[in-house]
Amino acid sequence: MTTNLNVAFGPEIAAAATRHNLDPRLLAAVAAQETGGPGADSGRNVVGDGGHGRGVFQIDDRWHAFARSPGAMDPARNADYAAGLLESNLQRYGDVRAALSAYNAGSPGATGTRTDWGDGKPVGYADSVFRHYARLGGDAGAAAPDLSAAGSGASAYGSGAAGGPYGSGADSLGGGADVGLLRSLADALGSGYCAPTSSPLNLPAYRPMQQLDARDRDLAPSMDLGADDSAG
Repeated sequence: MTTNLNVAFGPEIAAAATRHNLDPRLLAAVAAQETGGPGADSGRNVVGDGGHGRGVFQIDDRWHAFARSPGAMDPARNADYAAGLLESNLQRYGDVRAALSAYNAGSPGATGTRTDWGDGKPVGYADSVFRHYARLGGDAGAAAPDLSAAGSGASAYGSGAAGGPYGSGADSLGGGADVGLLRSLADALGSGYCAPTSSPLNLPAYRPMQQLDARDRDLAPSMDLGADDSAG
């Protein structure tokens, strides 16, 4: 597993990814998507999304109490919180694409924020993250199993303990299905999958980010807190 990331806040991102059983390159790709932009490998520690997105991973202060705390602008804590969200989504949906879509738009089947990489063909949030991931040396094909593997109900956002404002139907995935999907995901990721750690960090409860209309989020920072952009 690659833990030496040549990106801004690389050590913080790698540490957070390791604690939450993620490929550090995938977490770094989310940072690049959130506060870097097409062609960038690094994210920035900024306030964006009209003043609501906080830090490298743009945690939304409308849905996450953590984002309203001073720690939200600490890159290490911001990365750790984002990694916790992604880990929870992976456990819930068993699919990297669905986990990324839910991180961005609150629903595992959402297209989410669309990004134009300069070819005039905007791609959805998860696909844009996979492009960043490939730039960082990850195998986007292995990290993005077909969403249909989660079953036809994978796009129905349930109302379980980690539920949110997107629908009230029960999840179609049972406990046995979840375990099988996660094992398949581990096989797909190969060496990029980290074994569970013995001392997971306790994180505050969270609510998924709400993007009701799935419109592009304004990531232009309203305040730059001096992130080190030299690595990007």
